[in-house]
Amino acid sequence: MRFNFDHLVHFTGSPEEAKDALSELGLHVVDGGKHENGGTYNTLSYFDLSYIELIGLFDRSLAETPAEKYSLRDTFQKDHFANGLSRIALRSQNLEEEAKRFKSLGLEVYGPTPLSRKRPDGSVVSWKLLFAGNADDELELPFFIQWDESDEERRKDLKAQQTIAEHQRGYLTLAAVGFAVENAEKTVEKWAAYLDLEKGESFTDESLNATGYELKLAGGDLVFYSPNGEGIVSETLAKRGEKPFIVDFSGGNQKEQFEVKNAIYRFV
Repeated sequence: MRFNFDHLVHFTGSPEEAKDALSELGLHVVDGGKHENGGTYNTLSYFDLSYIELIGLFDRSLAETPAEKYSLRDTFQKDHFANGLSRIALRSQNLEEEAKRFKSLGLEVYGPTPLSRKRPDGSVVSWKLLFAGNADDELELPFFIQWDESDEERRKDLKAQQTIAEHQRGYLTLAAVGFAVENAEKTVEKWAAYLDLEKGESFTDESLNATGYELKLAGGDLVFYSPNGEGIVSETLAKRGEKPFIVDFSGGNQKEQFEVKNAIYRFV
């Protein structure tokens, strides 16, 4: 498979408050670190190597400096730093190759660019990022990450630091991230072509009053929902436009749904 799910970005005014809220739901959440040049910092919740990044600002003036097109900071600025799910990142082993492929598909491409941040213990974690997009698309594509360590090295390291650890709620996997879109069938076709992913069957989610179309992805599927009437999907489109709005977890010991900082966390 060309990509793995890497992480979901949840922008929040206070990563510490989000950490506390998720901890109360029985999730294991740890402090992350600062992106010194971006004005942001984070807390993190891991489900094996798939994780949620709860990100906020420590320096708004830095975060408001001109951002690279299709970058995460560009997204934050266009969203006016509003709370809610923001973007996803997909993991690749060869961003140089993906950059060439995306250009051949007619996308604008920026990177790969090397980056790093310092952990609370003083160690440094480093990676490369690639941004790609089409100005005509309302729903932003994922951004793409290549870690300097292998998956096996990262897993071992993160377990040793207790960053990856058992959740109080039980063994959980990040099953899927859901996106509110106007035309799910059209969007899933486009993303399947861009990302070289297999499509699943369409289905109706009665609780969301929406029709979903699925893309299969190791580490967490992608589901695109179009509203069938009033509900959270139609509300998301009206308030925020085409955006991720829900994250589903499988496993654990109870089926429940919660709203955390303008996002839905659903245990299925």
